[in-house]
Amino acid sequence: MNTHRLFFLSALLCLTPGLLEAARLHVGAATVDITPEQPVGLDGQRGIRISKKPETPIQAAALALEAREGDRVLDQAVIVSCDLVAIRDGVIEQVREKLAGRAAGLDPEKVFLCATHTHTAPVTTDGKYALPEDGSVMRPSEYTAWMTARVADGIVEAWEKRAPGRVAWGQSQAVIAQNRRPYYADGTAVMYGNPDSPNFRGIEGHEDHSVDVLFFWNEREEMVATAVNVPSPAQEVGGGRSIHADFWHPVRAALRERHGGQLHILAWTGAGGDVTSRPVINRAAEERMRKLRGGLTRLEELARRIVTAWEECLEGARHDIREEVVFQHHVETLRLPYRKVTILERSAAMTEAAKFKEDPAQRWNYLWNQRVVDRFNAQKEGAQEPYPMELHALRLGDCAIATNSFELYTDYGIQMKARSPGVQTFVIQLAGPGTYLPTERAARHGGYGAVIQSSQIGPDGGQILVEETVRALKALWPEKK
Repeated sequence: MNTHRLFFLSALLCLTPGLLEAARLHVGAATVDITPEQPVGLDGQRGIRISKKPETPIQAAALALEAREGDRVLDQAVIVSCDLVAIRDGVIEQVREKLAGRAAGLDPEKVFLCATHTHTAPVTTDGKYALPEDGSVMRPSEYTAWMTARVADGIVEAWEKRAPGRVAWGQSQAVIAQNRRPYYADGTAVMYGNPDSPNFRGIEGHEDHSVDVLFFWNEREEMVATAVNVPSPAQEVGGGRSIHADFWHPVRAALRERHGGQLHILAWTGAGGDVTSRPVINRAAEERMRKLRGGLTRLEELARRIVTAWEECLEGARHDIREEVVFQHHVETLRLPYRKVTILERSAAMTEAAKFKEDPAQRWNYLWNQRVVDRFNAQKEGAQEPYPMELHALRLGDCAIATNSFELYTDYGIQMKARSPGVQTFVIQLAGPGTYLPTERAARHGGYGAVIQSSQIGPDGGQILVEETVRALKALWPEKK
């Protein structure tokens, strides 16, 4: 058993009722701009796109939470939402390194980042695409070094601003997430497939329309921060060629206009690897209604829905604002089994990789297939260690919060919510590199997002992730045992 897991379990064995008493909550928040000033390659598509000028700024918002009993610190967390495709390998490590000696009393292991999955954010991994070599485009590693320094600055600012605060939470509904996987009579599914076919049989999976919100005030009754959990990636402008924060940009603008320009807004993406904000069906009817309501763009319509749900949450949450809450934050590293690569999958991937190997413009497609071949070889040689995933499980009053590294299919998030001990549960995906984690049903149907190239962890690992997440959350509610 790994040391992270041993530490976590021994900590649970030491829990006493006194540790679970409500404590004074301290809150700090900050927002930093992570928009590069130079041209950059954009992440999220198979081919490279170069953004020469941003269409909107992109941001990282940091929320610092600390529970105190007098001067004694009981627990802490710093959560940072970033307008990025994912938190690629090495990013959180760079942030934690840059915090060294800068935030007194902060445990860097209690810091985590999550991404909105906008497909119009800079690439953060070298070698993923073939970029111009003439210096006209900022290298991914250069951007990542600059961006992580900015994120560390935001964390330090939020940490230093923490002060006694108050918190409330609420839930409403908004149709943002729409399943993007039509399936057909032959047993296949296609992401963004055409439903206008006699072979179309339905939409593959569930959609979660909940909007979960946390609100934070200071002692002067000024709202300082809010976290908005929407189970859909921000991909409305996904194919664009300029940096863009997607639907979170108009959401932030509307909330700040109504509730103060200094409001810090964390965008948390819930489990939604099989959904997007773009509808597969009813598109013509939706477009007609947007025109009838004044010609709203899709971004404006999505922002309207999220902001309306947020206001509904606030209306109810105002009646239950708390200064003291139970707050606990546990961190452990799960070891998940890799999805097994079959001989047929390896052969098909090898054939595809060979097609793209010599074409720099097809580097994404080459690597997408070659990684399957490499995994098969490691699997065959017995050299494939389990996949390490850092799990953060938090209790904030009646709310449960749990992270994962994936584009997690909605069904897994639904399982976590249904079995959570919290009155309200926030599932935050993309707190890591962001490969798809499909359901068993999706893996049978195939298609992008469910084939072996798309996922490192398969349905068996997904179910382990659910069980381990539920176990970790239940441990934070010993009174319910």
